[in-house]
Amino acid sequence: MSGVTTTIHPVWLRVSHWINALAVVLMVMSGWRIYDASPIFSFSIPTAMTLGGWLGGALQWHFAAMWLLFINGIFYLLMNIVTGRIGRKYFPLRPRDIWIDLRKAMSGKLGHGDLSRYNAVQKFAYLVVVLDLIVLVLSGLVVWKSVQFPLLRDLMGSYDNARIVHFVAMSIVVAFFVVHIAMVALVPKSFLTMVRGR
Repeated sequence: MSGVTTTIHPVWLRVSHWINALAVVLMVMSGWRIYDASPIFSFSIPTAMTLGGWLGGALQWHFAAMWLLFINGIFYLLMNIVTGRIGRKYFPLRPRDIWIDLRKAMSGKLGHGDLSRYNAVQKFAYLVVVLDLIVLVLSGLVVWKSVQFPLLRDLMGSYDNARIVHFVAMSIVVAFFVVHIAMVALVPKSFLTMVRGR
């Protein structure tokens, strides 16, 4: 029937998506400033790309955004589970399908006509970033309160290893973010769908 619009993304999903995006950007930028105060590797992040101005300011931004990400992230996960969306949108997911869709994407032949369905590469990427954010939070707890979380610290090898895990997990989120923005630029109607829901 013409003129009928279907809701692809419910309001709770759109709101939590944008809150997660904001929290991740704030955490990454403030985290880069924190990293610069005591670099793990032989490079630093340009100051213009950081948030907080100094270590104390960056820590305040980081902790504020951390609670925003944690609370909103829990809400996002619970709503996906309770509504059954996680099963409908992300599964089944087979390695063969990921490979086929990845090859199509690389050759520019992956269709985006139906925004209500994720292709296998999207499913895989979204699941990876959710798991990565969980690792990011857990490693962040070790870096923040190492003495209070000895089991987590030991699972990661040491406090110093937890810092490396945290940095690598952050790098994965940034890589996802860059690719995600690039895909939205290629398929702009996906942005409108995440704003309007249909």
